[in-house]
Amino acid sequence: MLSNLNQAHLLVTGGAGFMGSAFIRYVLSQPGFTGHISNLDLLTYAGNLDNLKEVEEDSRYAFYKGDVRDRSVLEEIHKEKPLTAIVHFAAETHVDRSITDPTPFLETNILGTCNLLEFVRTHPNIHFHHISTDEVYGALGADGIFTEETPYRPNSPYSASKASSDHFVRAYAVTYDLSTTLSHASNNYGPGQYPEKFIPLMIQNALGKKPLPVYGKGENIREWLFVEDHSRAIWTILEEGKKGEVYNIGGGNEMKNIDLLRLILKVAEEMTAEKNLEALITFVTDRPGHDFRYAMDGTKVSSLGFTPQWSLEAGLRATMEILL
Repeated sequence: MLSNLNQAHLLVTGGAGFMGSAFIRYVLSQPGFTGHISNLDLLTYAGNLDNLKEVEEDSRYAFYKGDVRDRSVLEEIHKEKPLTAIVHFAAETHVDRSITDPTPFLETNILGTCNLLEFVRTHPNIHFHHISTDEVYGALGADGIFTEETPYRPNSPYSASKASSDHFVRAYAVTYDLSTTLSHASNNYGPGQYPEKFIPLMIQNALGKKPLPVYGKGENIREWLFVEDHSRAIWTILEEGKKGEVYNIGGGNEMKNIDLLRLILKVAEEMTAEKNLEALITFVTDRPGHDFRYAMDGTKVSSLGFTPQWSLEAGLRATMEILL
C-alpha cells in the first residue's frame, strides 16, 4: 500500500503509551527503515517516556508533547517534515475508568480522532491508520468468532467511544475520499504495560504477594496478542494492506481469565522461589456490562503475510523478566 514505507515520515499518536511505544521501537529496529517517526503524546497517566529510552537519541525519532485535539501541533510537525502517514494509537482505553467517568473517553477517543481526520482532510496525501479494539463488536457466547463484517454492539462507554471513532474514520474516508485503514486488535500484553491492565496487575501483585482480584468466577474469555506481534501486524497492513479496508488482529491465544491467571502464577513460580501463589486469588463482584468472550478471525490480515510469532507462555516470560 505505502510503497515508500521505509522512507516514510510517520506520526505516531500516543507513542509514549504501551502499544504506541512498542510500535515505535519495532519500526526503528527494522534494518531497512531510513525514514522518520514523530511521536505525539500528551503524557497522561499511562504515557511513559521511559518506554522509549532506547531510541530517544535516534536521529530518526522526535518527541512532541501535545494533544491530538490541538491542530496547531499537527501543523507544526507537518511543516517541519511532510507526513506520509498517521498511526493513531492515542486513546483512553480502560473499561473500568470509562464506567466511572465516560467524559475523557468522548473527548480523546471521539473528538481527538475527528481532529486528526480534519487535519488529514486538509492534507489528503497523508494516510491515516486507526488502531481500534475487538470490544466494539460486543460479546460472543461459547461459540463464534469476530470477523471484519461483524456488526458493532459495544457494551461499555469505552467500547462505544471507540466504535464511534471507527465510524468517523469510515465516514471521512467515504465522504472526503481519504486514504485510511483500520485495525481491531485483541487484548495486547507485554513489557511496559500500565499496571491497571489484567496481566501486569496480576504479575505485580503476585510478585508482591498481594491479593489477585478476579471478576466474578474468572470465566470470561479473552484472546491475547503479544505487543510486538501487534506492531508487526500494523507494519504489515501499512505495507501490504488495501486502502479503505479493515483488518482484525488476533493472537490465537484464547483463554479464560482464571486459567490465564494460573498460567501467570505457574510462570512466576518457575522464575522465582515463590510457591503456592494461587492462595492469593480473590474473587470480587463482577463489573457492569462485562463481556463474556472475545475471539478474532485473523484470516484477512494473515493473507497479507502476518503470523503471530509469540506463544502466550513465552510472552508472559518476556513480560515478567522486566519486573524481576
